[in-house]
Amino acid sequence: MTKKIYRILIALIIFFIIILIYLSTVGIKTDKFNSKIITQVKKIEPNLELKLSKVSATLNPFKFEINAKTIGTDLIYQDKVIKLESIKSDISLKSVINGNFAITGIFISTKSLVIKDLFDFVRLFNNDPKFYIVKQFIKKGYLVGDLRLEFDEFGNIKNNYKFNGLVREGKVSLFKKYNLSKIDFIFKIDKDDLIFNDIKFLLNKNDILIPELIIAKQNNDHSISGIINTKNTKLLESDINNFIKDDFLKSNIKDISFNSKNNFKFKINKKFKIKNLDIKSNINLENLKLKNSLKLKDFFPEIKKDIIFKDHKIKLEYKKNNLSINGEGEVLLQSKVDKINYEIYKIKDELKFDTILNISNNPFEINFLNYKKNKETDIKLILKGKRKIKEKLIFDAISLKEKDNIFSIKNLVISKNNKINDIENININYIDKYNFKNNLQITKKNQDYLISGKSFNIDYIVDELINSKNNKKLEFFDKKFKFIFDIKKIYLDENNNIDNLKGFLSLNKNEISELNLESKFSNLKNIKLTIKDNGDEKITTLFSHEAKPLVDRYKFIKGFEEGDLDFYSIKKNDVTNSTLKIDNFKIQEIPVLAKLLTLASLQGIADLLTGEGIRFTDFEMKFSSKGKLMTIKEIYAIGPAISILMDGYIEKDQLISLRGTLVPATTVNRTISSIPIIGDILVGKKVGEGVFGVSFKIKGPPKDLETTVNPIKTLTPRFITRTLEKLKKN
Repeated sequence: MTKKIYRILIALIIFFIIILIYLSTVGIKTDKFNSKIITQVKKIEPNLELKLSKVSATLNPFKFEINAKTIGTDLIYQDKVIKLESIKSDISLKSVINGNFAITGIFISTKSLVIKDLFDFVRLFNNDPKFYIVKQFIKKGYLVGDLRLEFDEFGNIKNNYKFNGLVREGKVSLFKKYNLSKIDFIFKIDKDDLIFNDIKFLLNKNDILIPELIIAKQNNDHSISGIINTKNTKLLESDINNFIKDDFLKSNIKDISFNSKNNFKFKINKKFKIKNLDIKSNINLENLKLKNSLKLKDFFPEIKKDIIFKDHKIKLEYKKNNLSINGEGEVLLQSKVDKINYEIYKIKDELKFDTILNISNNPFEINFLNYKKNKETDIKLILKGKRKIKEKLIFDAISLKEKDNIFSIKNLVISKNNKINDIENININYIDKYNFKNNLQITKKNQDYLISGKSFNIDYIVDELINSKNNKKLEFFDKKFKFIFDIKKIYLDENNNIDNLKGFLSLNKNEISELNLESKFSNLKNIKLTIKDNGDEKITTLFSHEAKPLVDRYKFIKGFEEGDLDFYSIKKNDVTNSTLKIDNFKIQEIPVLAKLLTLASLQGIADLLTGEGIRFTDFEMKFSSKGKLMTIKEIYAIGPAISILMDGYIEKDQLISLRGTLVPATTVNRTISSIPIIGDILVGKKVGEGVFGVSFKIKGPPKDLETTVNPIKTLTPRFITRTLEKLKKN
C-alpha cells in the first residue's frame, strides 16, 4: 500500500513537473487575457485601440506570474496605425487565483516605425511641448524600439518606464543652416536617464561619431555628458558663416579640415541655460586657411594673401569659464613653411598667451631698423603676454633672436585703442643690412624714457621723414611721452655719421611738442635741430655746418659738396611758412637745371654743371605749405657762373608749376655794371663777354614735365634787386 502511494505521488510530481515545463516553455494559446490587456492599455490612453489575436501564455514559476505574448499587433490612435512586433504582459498568478487578474507589466516591441509618427505615440505618456518642438525638426527616420511599462497593485502605470531601441536613416534640419542626415544610433530611455550609443550622422556632409551621450536628471537640472569624434571634417566658407557667430572669424576663415576626439559634460536647466560646461578635446588640424588681414609686409616681404596652418596637434580644455589651448604645427605665411607653437589660457576675463614662431627658409625684415634676416640662418620670435577683456594688452616679453642679433622688449603695454601706453625696457643689439653695428637701449626712468647706446643707424627713418607721401601723423602713443637721448654714434647713411647725440623729445597727442637735439660730425662741425610748440604756433629750426648729408637725400641732386644749411619754419593754423638757406656749396648735376641750360643754348655752363660742377655762394628758398600744396614764394641762387630766380607751386604727386629767370654771371655783371656809380663800385668797369639770359616755365605732372625757354635781353627789376641785395651782403 505504501509503495502504491509513493508511486502515485511520484507520478503526480512527474506529471506536475511535465505540466509545469510545458506551461513554462510551450504555454497555451487563449483569448481570455485579451480584454484585460486592452483594458490596461486604455488606462494609458482611453482613445487608444489595440487589435489582438490569440495570446500565447507561459508560466514563470520563479516570479510566480504568467507571461502573455501576442504577435503582429496594431495600435490605433486617431486613425494612425502603429505596427507592433509583439506585446508581452506579466500577469500575477496570485491575482488569477484570487480572480483579480492584475497585470504587473507590459513589454511592447515595435516593428520599423516612422519616427514622426512615433512622436505622437510618445506624447501619450508625456505631453511635454518639447516633444512637439523636436518633431518639427525631424524630416526622416525609422525606429525599432522596446517599451517596458510596469503597473502597481491598483493597475496604475509606475513612473519607471524603460524604452530601448535603435534609429536608422534619420534626417534633421535645424534652422535651415544645419542638415543632419544618415543618423544612426542606439538608445536607452527611462524616467531619469537618456543614454545614446554609437551615434553616427552627417553634419552638412561631414562625418560625426558620438560613441556615447548620456542625459541624466539631477534635481531640477539635467546633466549631459558624452564623447564626440569627427573624422575628415571639412568646412568651407559658407559652412563657417553658419556655424560661427564671431565677425572676425566669419570674415577671415576661408576653409578648415580636421579630425577630433572630444569629451564633454554640462548641465542644463529648465530655461535651457547651460552651466558647468566641461570640454576636453584632442584636435588634429589638417588645414586651416585664413584670409590675411594683417599688414605685415614690412616684416614678411613675401607674405601671402592667405595664411595656412597645416598639421597642427591641439589640446583644448574648457572648464568653469577657463580655457586652455596648446598646439604646434606648420604655418605658411610666405613661400615656405615655418613652425609655430602656442599656449593660450583664458582664466575668467584674462587671456594669457605664449607663442614661438620659428622662421627658417623665409625672409624677415624690420625696415625702419634696416634689419634683414640672413637667408641661411633661423629666427626665433617669442610673444608672451596677457590681456583682460576690453582692457590693455600687455606683452610681458617680445624677443627675436638670430644668432648674435637680439631684439627684446619687456612689459610693453598697448591701450584699448591699440596705442603704446607704457614700456619698461627695449634692448636691440644687431648688425644691419649695411653692416653697421646697432646697439641701443630704451629704459624707463621715472616718467621719462632714456634712449642710450653705442650706435644706431637712422638711414631709413630719415628717408621716410623726407620722402613721406602723406602728412598723416603716426599715432603710435596713447599719452604724453618724453624721450631723453644719449647715443655715442648715429649713422645718417653709408657715408655720413654724427657723434654724441644728446637732447630730448616730448610728444603730446602723437605730435612733437618740444624737441632739442645736438650732435657733431666727425670734423667737429655742429648740427642742431629744435622744435617748439607754443600752442598757437610750432617753430622748427635746423642748422648744420655740413649740408651734404641732408641734401644727398634728394637723389636727383648729384655731386653736392660743402655748404652750410639753415632752415627755419613756423606752422600756424595748419599753414607752414619756411625759409631754407644754403651757403657756399657746389653742385655737379641737377637734371632740370641741366635741361634748362641746354635748351637756352648755354651749353658751356650746362657742360660745367654735368662735369666738375657749378659753385653757388648763396641759395635761399621761401615757401609755404598747407596739406599737399606747397607754394614757392621765391627760390634765389647766385654764383660765379650762374644766377637763378624762380617761384611757383607744387601739388604733391599731382602737378608742378614753376617759372623764373636764369642768367649767366657775365650777363648779371654786365647789367649791374651799367648802373651808374653803383655798378662801378659793385662790379668794376671791365665786363666779360656774355650771353643773354632766359625766362623759363616748367609745368605738368611730376613724371611728365613740359619745359619752355625764352631768351631775354632785359632783366626784371626784381632780379636786379635780389642780386644787389646778395652782392651787398657778400
